[in-house]
Amino acid sequence: MPPKSSKSATSSAGSKGRGKGKKIRSPVHEKKPGHPDDIFPVVLTSATQKLFGCRSDVDVTWESPYKLLKKDDIIKDFKTRAAVSDFSPVKQIVLDYPDDDLLLVFDRDFIYGQSFYLVLTPEAKERILHVAGSPEPDTPEVFEDEVIKTSESKPWISLGSEQEIEEESVKETREKLRFTFKLSEGRKKKIGKPAIFSDSDTTVTSIPSYPDSRFSIKRMEIDRGCQAVPRLQSSSTQTTGKLMRNACTQYIPREFSNEEKEEILQSESLKIFFKKRTPSMLKALQQETIMNVFVDPWKALAAASEDEYISPEVPKHLMLFKVFSDQNYAKGKKISTFNWHPTFHGVVAVALTVKRTEDSLIFDSEDSFIAFYSFSDCSRAQLLLECPSDIFAFEFCPSDPNIIVGGCRNGQVVLWDTSAHSMHLKGTQPDEKVPFNSDTFDIDDHKTPIVRYSAASPIENSHKEVITDVLWLPPTFEVTNTGLPVENKYNMSTQIVTCSCDCSIMFWDVRVSNLYQHRVDQKSPYSFLNTFKHLDDTWGPLFTVSLPIIGSTREYAPLKFCLEPYICVANDTAGAIDADNEDGENSEVIPDYSHLRVPSAETLTPLEDVNTKLFIGTESGEIVYADWKQVNDKTGMLKSAEPLHCFNTHYWLVNTVQRSPFFKDIVLTTGNWNFAIWKEGVTAGPLIVSPRSEQWCTVGCWSLTRPAILFIGKEDGSIEVWNLLEKMLEPVRVFANVTKAKITCIKPWTSPKQNFLAVTDELGLLHVFEMPKTLCVLSSNESSNLREYFVVEENRVKDRLRRKEERAKEPKRTDKPCDKPLLRPPVDEEQEWKDYLQLEEKVLKGLGLQPTRYMPVSRTDTDTHTDTHTHTRTKKSILS
Repeated sequence: MPPKSSKSATSSAGSKGRGKGKKIRSPVHEKKPGHPDDIFPVVLTSATQKLFGCRSDVDVTWESPYKLLKKDDIIKDFKTRAAVSDFSPVKQIVLDYPDDDLLLVFDRDFIYGQSFYLVLTPEAKERILHVAGSPEPDTPEVFEDEVIKTSESKPWISLGSEQEIEEESVKETREKLRFTFKLSEGRKKKIGKPAIFSDSDTTVTSIPSYPDSRFSIKRMEIDRGCQAVPRLQSSSTQTTGKLMRNACTQYIPREFSNEEKEEILQSESLKIFFKKRTPSMLKALQQETIMNVFVDPWKALAAASEDEYISPEVPKHLMLFKVFSDQNYAKGKKISTFNWHPTFHGVVAVALTVKRTEDSLIFDSEDSFIAFYSFSDCSRAQLLLECPSDIFAFEFCPSDPNIIVGGCRNGQVVLWDTSAHSMHLKGTQPDEKVPFNSDTFDIDDHKTPIVRYSAASPIENSHKEVITDVLWLPPTFEVTNTGLPVENKYNMSTQIVTCSCDCSIMFWDVRVSNLYQHRVDQKSPYSFLNTFKHLDDTWGPLFTVSLPIIGSTREYAPLKFCLEPYICVANDTAGAIDADNEDGENSEVIPDYSHLRVPSAETLTPLEDVNTKLFIGTESGEIVYADWKQVNDKTGMLKSAEPLHCFNTHYWLVNTVQRSPFFKDIVLTTGNWNFAIWKEGVTAGPLIVSPRSEQWCTVGCWSLTRPAILFIGKEDGSIEVWNLLEKMLEPVRVFANVTKAKITCIKPWTSPKQNFLAVTDELGLLHVFEMPKTLCVLSSNESSNLREYFVVEENRVKDRLRRKEERAKEPKRTDKPCDKPLLRPPVDEEQEWKDYLQLEEKVLKGLGLQPTRYMPVSRTDTDTHTDTHTHTRTKKSILS
């Protein structure tokens, strides 16, 4: 409490303690007094209150307004904040204060003009604390100037309110009626007995109300007051504006002179720096070899993979990244297929084919190439592979990406070796700059290098129709001339599988056969052509698989196929080569194919766990499941086995047969009108079949990052994205107008930093799009949920097959003549017509209309029959 230094101060202090019952402030005392000399009102900011622990209504309150401050803390505040300190007005008084603690009082009622005042003398501090600690008196303390006054009653003065009350009150103005009833003696006896009520037979006539123009009631005017109070709402907005800054770009590097460079290299500070930082640099390099620091660990959590958690700023559509086209070679041509280079980043190989019409000949002599494009140059092909005919399928060798196999329109199988150009292709990558050695090739620097094919199968040993699909067998196994899978001692892909519309699937071997014993000493002018020199004029298929139609003498015409990849533990002989090349050879060096020999089948170990079944799509829309192994017929001759199953799922050409990169037993097939999902081992049919599409489906492919996502290309240039875990009746997303022509091929490509989707069309353009994050990042438990979904669909298909077999075993029902009379009695048409006339007359009378009178007419038998049916039909139509 403040000290009692003056009369006014005492009166104010009394008002301070009014809440506790100590003092009663006089209502007459209204003058605000000045503060005594031993206190000083101060203003404390929120930062100062928090620093000294005297926050208003938190640390100090109305019940406990006192706070002792350390003198050293205040002096420290003087040194820290200087003149900014809230105690700077009393700096000298605080420095001369004799005690260690100063009293700070919280003035909630602003008696002295501020929320706090500081006691400047020890005597005043003791006095205020003594008064605060004294016991409460029994009777309230009254000071000299304070007089207790009681309220006095005043006479009531009328201001007109009684008249308003009188008008609003309800009073009875009508005189009450009084009725007297006299009861007879017999009636008096019935008083008090229970009464029984019942309905009366008296007819009650209601008299509805009606407006009377002679009488009206005027409503009195009533004063009412209303006030519209708006609802209080608090809102705020903030506009974030970017600060304009001047920007500059330095396009010419600043370099030191030779003298300055030499001086810096010879300086002691540079030597000390290298000597000091070398150990830490070596340690960092060791850590980088142990762990890849560039891997994003948050991607493994898949926290932002779902669409609802993706920021709205993240794009959800395909972003065009590059468009490739070489006008010198791609003009007037279309792209039939393409493949990403397996080792070089940003290199794509496309097959340029001639656009042919119905009138053009099949074997027209025009240049056909496989062009290599790079991200570094979109308008110029980096390498061209010469083709004897149009290429509709080609594949990189899994063991050596420099070896490429292709299938031609005329049925030939072609091999290329690009080993001499690998450094040139590597130099076209965005992060690689390798000079091209033009001395090795007789090629102009301004023209695209052209590589001639190293080997081509003879026409008489090739397919008779266009080759539509080609595939390398994995390096984990090989097959004999009977189709038996055996171990691969070389651990290299040396065999090829092709299919054609001539109803055959051929297996090829690129190694030196046992029949080819002599070596050709003559070398071609290009050294890279000697890789498959041993295949000239002698190359033929290892064996051929035909596909007879089940229950017919005709054969299926395959367009696409796929086989199950086989993974096994490499044996001790894996990677071995011929005995002449084993000594002194590095195991990492890939041997030349001209040094490989076809081993004898008797020396190889058969592999029983290799799946020899093929999923095959035909030109009629069937999906055929067949075995490539040869079997013996009744005469002991080898022949192709009959297909195990055949399903007519698609309506026409099958353009895609592809296995899932996540589940080796799941296969995607695409036809012209729909797509289907199959599972290896399920013989009842496809697990999933999509609805019929309005536009032709030209190609389909799986996503490389999400198991449930697949892409379907359309004839109108659009791409549909299907999510097997969300919707199966419609795509989850449709990217319209991706290309201006029919899409011919779609293949995704992924890297740690980017995910691309390459799309080709009939105009000869290669479009590379950057996929959005929602189509690339794996969602939580997506693989396990999709596997469970496949299991549910598999059980559904098996149950449907089981019920179908049970119905087939049930005895067939025989149709016997029914001896029982008909449940419905014969219809009397004449009676129905009479009933109809009566109904018509009744309806017309109810509407106030005159019914039509039908005059009796004499009829013959024919007229009677016709007229009866006419009236019957008229009646039925009206009733309906």
